[in-house]
Amino acid sequence: MKAIVVSELSGPDSVRLENVSEPHGAHPRAEGQRFLIDVRAAGLSFIDALQTRGGYQNGVPVPYVCGSEFAGVVLETPTECRFAIGDRVGGIVWHGAVAERALALPDYTVKLPDSMPFTQGAGLYMNYSTAWYAYYRARVEPGETVLVHGGAGGVGTAALDLADAFGVRTIAVVSTEEKADIARAAGAHEVVPSDGAWLEDVRALTEGRGVHVVIDPVGGDRFTDSLRSLRQGGRLVVVGFTGGSIPTVKVNRLLHRNLTVTGITMDNMETEYPGTLHLVRDAVEKLANDGKITPRVGRTFPIDDTALALNALEGRAATGKIVVEI
Repeated sequence: MKAIVVSELSGPDSVRLENVSEPHGAHPRAEGQRFLIDVRAAGLSFIDALQTRGGYQNGVPVPYVCGSEFAGVVLETPTECRFAIGDRVGGIVWHGAVAERALALPDYTVKLPDSMPFTQGAGLYMNYSTAWYAYYRARVEPGETVLVHGGAGGVGTAALDLADAFGVRTIAVVSTEEKADIARAAGAHEVVPSDGAWLEDVRALTEGRGVHVVIDPVGGDRFTDSLRSLRQGGRLVVVGFTGGSIPTVKVNRLLHRNLTVTGITMDNMETEYPGTLHLVRDAVEKLANDGKITPRVGRTFPIDDTALALNALEGRAATGKIVVEI
């Protein structure tokens, strides 16, 4: 079968389209459950570009097939599985998705509604489960105001799209006017530029009180101002560090203003609180089936141009989900 192979950790330009053997056995994280997908589209994320340089903490040794997310049709299922052969599905595999067939994990897979194209399905699970879990961990209440960094990116647009489902007002932080338009299209109620006095803008939009929640997939040097943007008792959810640097926090900022900072990693929580994965999966699947969310696809690339897609992610030129059509 055809697949995009990473054979050296020298960056996106090192990936190659090759003929490789069909997947055998089961996905390394699937505990022996063979779950095989006929891949129609593969979703890429920041971790895919990062891992081509060996920079992802949960990466795999070379050679490997790249691609963290998929959408396609079930070819083989484990016994006692909720999926059937022929089901339209999407999910996360961390690696192996940019190929004609891929091994998947039932716990990290959702059924796709018939109305959802595979290109959108390839952007459903990772971004929406992350955004939904961020809202859940922040204990968001209807009527609250949520600040979303990276408002034109994959997780950002998902968080904005989920605003109506959670009954919240959103303020998106973006770096360009083009990205501002994307954030508004995704559902942002207000948009502020990151290269300006965004903290002052946020305070003005909240009558000086600040926001209830910050969802931050960017990190970097704006983290301290994110804490300052919170009102008394506010909550900040750490999603990732696409800004490149991992920030630190002086805990006296938390003490005096009763702030909460939390991270989100669902699979780690599953080990301590079994059922976490199913909780998130079922919520995202229901919202999709009810037509309440619409994954935003930024750009699609043919499989031959996967290197270009990865470069777009690494250069932070991507908006919405980057998808490779198989």
